[in-house]
Amino acid sequence: MDLNKEHIQTQDETGEPAAIDLVEERVEAEMKKLKGEAKKAVADGLQDDRLAREGEKLRKEGEKELKEAREI
Repeated sequence: MDLNKEHIQTQDETGEPAAIDLVEERVEAEMKKLKGEAKKAVADGLQDDRLAREGEKLRKEGEKELKEAREI
């Protein structure tokens, strides 16, 4: 069975993102979410309100990015 190279379309030609790129975005978003949760937990233990707010903000950004990555 031979492949006819004239009928092959690449992902660049179709505009379709590579699967590895989609996974990478989700992993980065999940890591940001987890980092925010960890930072908030540490801040709660230290009773550091500024650090707690920073951790909460990071967690929310991670959740938002994760949702956007899953919608793609």
